[in-house]
Amino acid sequence: MKKLVLLCFLVVFSSNFYGQETTAKATKSKTETAAKKKKASADKAAANATKEAEKAKKSAKDATSASAKAQKETDAAAKKEAAKAKSDATKASKKAASAADGAKADAAKADAKAKSFKSSSSKSVKETNEKAPKVADKVTGEYNGKKVYTGPKGGKYYINKNGNKTYIQE
Repeated sequence: MKKLVLLCFLVVFSSNFYGQETTAKATKSKTETAAKKKKASADKAAANATKEAEKAKKSAKDATSASAKAQKETDAAAKKEAAKAKSDATKASKKAASAADGAKADAAKADAKAKSFKSSSSKSVKETNEKAPKVADKVTGEYNGKKVYTGPKGGKYYINKNGNKTYIQE
């Protein structure tokens, strides 16, 4: 890319060496052509700017009209949804109320059955809430300054400094 740019500059500048015009005419024609080019580019830029401004205005108008239309549609849809939700809620509350009444009646029947079953079952089976008594292990000696306990199956252990049982092998 750099080589191409340098080649283009070389061609542009080399044309000045071969020209037969005098310097006064060359500078005058150069300034005239530069001025014409600047004027033409300025005219093109102004025309492009006005076209872009018109496009922007048109797109802004289209966007605002589309926005307003969408807003109206969403408002209408929201109103319909709200009305539908309200009617659904009233239907659901009526169903829930009737279901609650039915559930209360069923609960009362079930409670009556449970009371009659409990009274008949309590006569045949005695309920106990007592736990089996815990048997304490017996102290049978001493090991390294600690008390030695004998468990219900005959295992001997002591309680270490962490509070855990450490079994002694004989």
